[in-house]
Amino acid sequence: MTELQWTVEGRRFRSQEEYMAALRDKELIDSITGNLKLDNPKDIETLYMELKEGKYEFESIVGRQFDDNIYELYNQIKREEAEREEQKQQKKEARRERLERLSGKRKGTKPKERLALESFDKDMQRQILQVLKQKERKRRIIMITCAIVCVVSFGYVGAYYQVSAKSSKEFEELAQLKRDGAAQPPGSSSSTYKIHYTEDGTEIPDILPEYELLHNKNQRLIGWITIADTKIDYPVMQTVNNEYYLDHNFNQEEDKNGCIFMDYQCDVIKGCDNIILYGHHMKSGKMFGSLNKYSQKSYYEEHPVIQFDTIYEKGEYQVMYVFRSKVYSEEDVNFKYYQFINAGSEKEFNSYINEMAALSLYETGVTASYGDRLLTLSTCDYQEKAGRFVVVAKKIS
Repeated sequence: MTELQWTVEGRRFRSQEEYMAALRDKELIDSITGNLKLDNPKDIETLYMELKEGKYEFESIVGRQFDDNIYELYNQIKREEAEREEQKQQKKEARRERLERLSGKRKGTKPKERLALESFDKDMQRQILQVLKQKERKRRIIMITCAIVCVVSFGYVGAYYQVSAKSSKEFEELAQLKRDGAAQPPGSSSSTYKIHYTEDGTEIPDILPEYELLHNKNQRLIGWITIADTKIDYPVMQTVNNEYYLDHNFNQEEDKNGCIFMDYQCDVIKGCDNIILYGHHMKSGKMFGSLNKYSQKSYYEEHPVIQFDTIYEKGEYQVMYVFRSKVYSEEDVNFKYYQFINAGSEKEFNSYINEMAALSLYETGVTASYGDRLLTLSTCDYQEKAGRFVVVAKKIS
């Protein structure tokens, strides 16, 4: 697979033409949003109408993604406005019905004559005024609460975009470190890697040049995964459990996006039959948020190959099976794909392959034999409780 050389907003491009188009889009986006506040509904509506009228033309996926984000944000604002208007109408209708009941209209009686406040004695006047003041106080509290909810909602949206931009910048910096490492001449790294061995005498190979700088930054780095023309282009981490990188980023900071990480039981040095990678299904599309697009065969046909490098070896994998599953309890007697890391025999390997083939949403024409190395990508699937969406591929180079 051709090494991608250019990155903008966390996306990598395979040609200078695509890269320059993305840069022009980013410059246009910066000029558009420079004087706008993304937590201001009026600014969002103005920008949405300008985009709808074709005032701005984008040339790349960077611009189209920005267009989509503004569209979603505008729709969210309109939904919230519609909900507030509906609540207002419901309150208005309820008040009208109360007035009708009090006036006797629903019973066919004549409306009661309205009495002036002065018609009551002073004690009753004080009680009436007190009730009216309490109602006015409640009304103000409701209005203030609604205003606070709106401010918090728009603030959350603004914060979301700021965090998203920060995350994209960090991954772009990591991708640049990877390119810088690949560009270094052999032996120029600031660190000298000495060949050493595991306890059972297995030799640990040299780290590939493009991953040396990244590995110096965080020695839990175990590889890098890329699916061309998608958002999936991330470092892969591994630690002693499958929990830490659910909510920590590459820099070991708390981050709800987490990281793509390898099952702690997998061993890239000794090798294993099946390497399992996990990642969150983020609504923003980050991490494995776009993995479920493989549910459509047409998407698979456009993205049949996955590039997964360990820090020691490059690798390309051909997609074989795509299926939905779930995390089962220990007592359940079901095929648990997440327990398939090493097969004890050819028979056991073939059994795993047959189980996955039976679950697959469609046929790819690709299969595997005992001795082949597999790669499994796993993310959450919200069609059922504890659901999982899984893509399995076979190493081809």
